[in-house]
Amino acid sequence: MTSADTKIDTQEKLRAIYGEPMGLAVDKCLSRLDPHCKHFIELAPFAVVSSADANGDADVSPRGDGPGFIKVVDDNTIVMPDRPGNNRVDTLSNIVDNPKVGMLFFVPGVNETLRLNGTAEISTDPALLGLFADTPKPPITAIKITVEEAFLHCAKSLMRSKLWDQNTQIDRKTLPTLGKMIKDQTAADFDVGTQEEADKYFTQSIAEKG
Repeated sequence: MTSADTKIDTQEKLRAIYGEPMGLAVDKCLSRLDPHCKHFIELAPFAVVSSADANGDADVSPRGDGPGFIKVVDDNTIVMPDRPGNNRVDTLSNIVDNPKVGMLFFVPGVNETLRLNGTAEISTDPALLGLFADTPKPPITAIKITVEEAFLHCAKSLMRSKLWDQNTQIDRKTLPTLGKMIKDQTAADFDVGTQEEADKYFTQSIAEKG
């Protein structure tokens, strides 16, 4: 059997293996944010954002702050702050070329997640930036996302991974420090420091930059 025989490269081949989705898997997909979706976002201190450039090259970026750091404006609109960072702006660059994004929201201790798909735009509108007036420093830009699909994702993956189980957490010393890993990857000449120093630096950075 060759790779051509085993490669799944058409929708027909895919469905021949997996069949059609079950009723609730389709029916639960909403075209707006209902009260449960809004509540989930208000509780979430962490989300990941997927995007792709004009060529379809994909990227995923973690975003986090206090619970509710992403604001719900209405049934089809959320706004996410873009905080000062390293200026790679991978997500923002992708949005300029291709506004379609996907998001996954996490609430600590909750095994279910919330998935959103929609269209994003980057804005410096004072009204949108003003949504984050309660933070130490305002974001540079606001990412406004028009929600096109929203649905709750079942708990299986987080339960299997035991993501919130403290007994599965590794000793941080199992991994080298971020500085050590980047130094090895780039051959750059800098003092990698200790993990404690790195944590202190990022803590101070968050306090200063908001």
